[in-house]
Amino acid sequence: MPAPLLVASTSLLAVLLLMGAELGVSRRHEARLRAQGALEPSGDVYRTMRWAYPGAFVVMALEGALFGPDPGRTTVAGVVVLGASKLLKLWAIAVLGPRWTYRVLVLPGAPLVTHGPYALVRHPNYIAVVGELLGMALLVGARVAGPATIVLFSLLLRARIRVEDGALRHPPCT
Repeated sequence: MPAPLLVASTSLLAVLLLMGAELGVSRRHEARLRAQGALEPSGDVYRTMRWAYPGAFVVMALEGALFGPDPGRTTVAGVVVLGASKLLKLWAIAVLGPRWTYRVLVLPGAPLVTHGPYALVRHPNYIAVVGELLGMALLVGARVAGPATIVLFSLLLRARIRVEDGALRHPPCT
């Protein structure tokens, strides 16, 4: 098996497995939050993010498998960036605890989380997501799909942040 194909397929498998684990955590948290009366604001881009997030990794892996360079320093840099991004995301998830989900769910009366990575930046999870995309692009050598998916997904994140910040300032009504 050619090295770029091996790197791309192994990386994609690892990312998708981690994404599946995150989805499981998110769904458990969603059920718990909804049972506690959490509300979901309108206008979220979650439905698009649901396919665009894994799709971005698939597209980058395909480019890397077909046109990626042999593993080298950029591959190592990608592993480091992807790993650091996953650690940042795990920190954000751990600090939010059962309030972390893939969806925007606001628990009325719950205080804003301002410790951990949230003491440093407002949206550490989204910084981690962009880092994951950048790490994957470097790892597999996705010179076209990498920048394209980062730009396009960043636009989705921008819309998501607008909805999330609005919902935190003015919680949705039932």
